[in-house]
Amino acid sequence: MIYFIGAGPGAEDLITVRGARLLEEADVIIYAGSLVNPALLKRAKPECEIYDSAGMTLEQVISVMNSSRDRCVVRLHTGDPCIYGAIREQMDRLEELGIEYSYVPGVSSFIGAASALNAEYTLPDVSQTVILTRMAGRTPVPEKEEISSLAQHEATMVVFLTSTMLEELSRRLIEGGYAPDSPAAIVYKATWPDQKVIRTTVENIPRAAEENGIHKMALILVGGFLGDRYERSRLYDPGFSHQFREAEK
Repeated sequence: MIYFIGAGPGAEDLITVRGARLLEEADVIIYAGSLVNPALLKRAKPECEIYDSAGMTLEQVISVMNSSRDRCVVRLHTGDPCIYGAIREQMDRLEELGIEYSYVPGVSSFIGAASALNAEYTLPDVSQTVILTRMAGRTPVPEKEEISSLAQHEATMVVFLTSTMLEELSRRLIEGGYAPDSPAAIVYKATWPDQKVIRTTVENIPRAAEENGIHKMALILVGGFLGDRYERSRLYDPGFSHQFREAEK
């Protein structure tokens, strides 16, 4: 059996209980060495075979899985692999080969970033929408999902895989609709021991990253949720009735 497991955002104790148990049981682990915290590998049993996929091709990864199909194989991805995890192409190959697999979710880095900021992405009367996106690089982005188009909504935005393109990101965010002084944050290696959190504005994102030496492994967060104005939730409002409580008179 092949298990695709989300390793969590970085901290070694933010993997799920199920994911941790499977790591301990694994005969083979293939992990994304450029992103996954290697401390997680301490859970592996001594005889476990461990492969770092950072230097491997898809074909090489599938070859290891195929040759180990009768053993417990863990494919360890950063965060939750449903977001920029390139798992679909692996799963499709496994189906072609008739190899059984399962997917164990993890805590995404965008959730880890919110915890680092002590932030709530969806505040009443501020934003009820979270956009997860990235700038086009070697992997293109559909034209209708270009940053300036998404910025027109002025919703909460979390931008992945863009740490080397911050001048362009800032320009497109402002072109799309965010005011230059809209609140923004840079979260480097969310939940890792060397995590950094920088609060800034949309126009100052590039400068703040440069001043703090951040050029990779950072999420860019933009939106009014980083400000200090919002409406109180109706859920706990004494004047609001719902299924479990009558409004106070």
